[in-house]
This record gives sequence, structure tokens and C-alpha cells, in this order.
Amino acid sequence: MAEGTRKRAALYARVSTEEQAQLGQSLEAQMESLRRFCAAHDLEVAGEYVDEGFSGRNTNRKAYRLMLSKEERMKWDTLVVLKMDRIHRNSRNFMEMMDDLKKNNQNFVSTYDKIDTGNAVGRFVMDMIQRIAQLESEQIGERTYMGMKEKASTGGGIMGFNPPFGYAIEEGELTAVEEELSVVKEIFAMYEGGMTMDAIAYRLNGSGTLTRRGNPWNKFNLRNILHNTVYAGYMSWDGILQEHGADRAVSPGRFNRVQDLMASKVRDPAKKNVVHVPDEDS
Repeated sequence: MAEGTRKRAALYARVSTEEQAQLGQSLEAQMESLRRFCAAHDLEVAGEYVDEGFSGRNTNRKAYRLMLSKEERMKWDTLVVLKMDRIHRNSRNFMEMMDDLKKNNQNFVSTYDKIDTGNAVGRFVMDMIQRIAQLESEQIGERTYMGMKEKASTGGGIMGFNPPFGYAIEEGELTAVEEELSVVKEIFAMYEGGMTMDAIAYRLNGSGTLTRRGNPWNKFNLRNILHNTVYAGYMSWDGILQEHGADRAVSPGRFNRVQDLMASKVRDPAKKNVVHVPDEDS
């Protein structure tokens, strides 16, 4: 690259289904923050890559793999993410990616962590942070996994998850928030009735109905609502469904029909991920 030429940036954003449902994280907000960073640091945006509904431990992500393909990576010099855990949550996978970037003379930037591997300090700090994060993750996992799985398999407790829109936790039990749950019922009815997610978002936002955090609805948070088994009476953890005693937003039958309807509109078979709940009427 000739001296004085602007560096070309690949912007990458990711959010898992759980993060969207529990934390309300927005792909749009991530990408907009990355664009502002590039504008402030004279980086040319050469490509934007977004993975929705994928864990950071999964390397088989469509946009991620495309970004690192031989043809695509010729378009950019620097990979820019909001936080390191947006690209990987596994230290080994992260270091393998970093080795690959180094072989191709490409840099890595994490805006939130203020790390740029274009300099020695950035490379050192990034390596230390990743190793510490991996150690903490493994220690936490060892302490909690067996206990949480035991609770899920025996039907005990609420498994420590944050209650989604429509529910709250009172005295250790999941309880319905009727005002929010009525919105969830409306969302399921509108989608099964043939409305697109964009149309549903437009109607809800137009009526002044917002998310619990006061944010507008969009196809991402609506998809999380429609995929969440809790609305059909079941909490899910590590593939185990545990029935809860709170009011349901929809019947298991309607929930399963909506899952099939959403799956029918997904072109990529790897992203269908259809999860049905037990239906007492079937």
C-alpha cells in the first residue's frame, strides 16, 4: 500500500440470539458506531459484515467466513470491531484469526478496548486481555454449568436468566407483566396473520409502543420475541426445555406454527434452527 493511501476497513458486527433477547443489543447501533470511528480516524469503509443470531464461539458464521475469504480480504487492510468479543469469545479461535491476519499483513482494531495491532503496545495488550478473558470464562463455566444443567433437567429454579419482555421475576418466580405480554400476543397474531416484521415494527412504533428499554421495535428484536420459547410456557437452557408456571402469551401450537412460518422464509438451511415446544393438543 502506497504511503499516504487511506487504509481500508472491514467493519464486523455480531450479536447472538440470547444477547438480543436479554440485553437488547443492536446490530445497527454497533455498525453505526464503527462507521463513526472510521470517519474520525480517516479509514475508508471497504465492507460491512454482519452476523445475527450466532454465538461468538461459533466460527461457522456466514458473514465472518465471507469477510475472511481470499477474494473479500483483498478489499481491506484493517478489521474493525466494537469489542473483541464481537469477533470471538474463544481465545484459541481468536489467536488463530490473529495469526491469519498477520500472515496477510492485516491489522485488527477494537474500538471499545482501544486496541490497534498496528503498534506493539496494542498487540501486547490485546494478547493479555484475551488470555485473561478465556481463563475467567473457563472458571465460571466450570462452577456453574453442572449446577444449572441439574436445575434445568429437574425443573428447579429459573436458571438465572434475565426475564424477557413480558415477564419479571418476583420472589424468585417468573411472573407475567400483563401490559407487555399483551404486546407480545399482538406480535404473534400479526405475524401469523401474514404481516412482515418490518410492517409489525412500523405499526408498533407508530402507536408509541416501545421496548422495555424505550427503544423502537425492529426486525431483530421482533425475531427474538417470536423465537423465544418462554412465551409458549417453556424456559430453555442448553437444549433443555423447562415448563414455567407463569401466564403464556401464546399456545404451544401457535408458537410452533410461527416457528415453521419463519423457517419457511429463511433461504439458508443452516440458519433455520427450528425449535418446537411440546404441544398438548397435538
